[in-house]
Amino acid sequence: MTGFYNTGRAADAHPRAVAHQTYQGSCHCGAVRFEVTMRAPQKAFACNCSICARAGWLLAFVEPAAFQLIAGEDALADYQFGKRRIRHVFCRTCGVRPFSRGIDDAGKSGVAVNLRCVQGMDPTTLPVETFDGASV
Repeated sequence: MTGFYNTGRAADAHPRAVAHQTYQGSCHCGAVRFEVTMRAPQKAFACNCSICARAGWLLAFVEPAAFQLIAGEDALADYQFGKRRIRHVFCRTCGVRPFSRGIDDAGKSGVAVNLRCVQGMDPTTLPVETFDGASV
């Protein structure tokens, strides 16, 4: 993907990762819950755009088919800026941003999952690659 979601590699592209797993995730209050199916991330991405840098996201990028919102569509608010191709959603109750959805320059959709919102995962133990979203 080009644009915000072009990290150079998919979240599950690491050659040592063997099988896809389904992970559960949520916002802080639990109003927004999701599942994401991917290989265990071998690294996290940190975006340096103005909103992601302030929020401290550690991300994994997946195709839309790998992501399922289980609950909370009505609890989500949407924030867009710049080119307005990324839907930075957050929970109206607790304010946490568990994921975002976007469309790149070629019209391809993607989902950025906030690994800090995935149950049982400690993304601070992963190597972090910075994505230059500020220049996109």
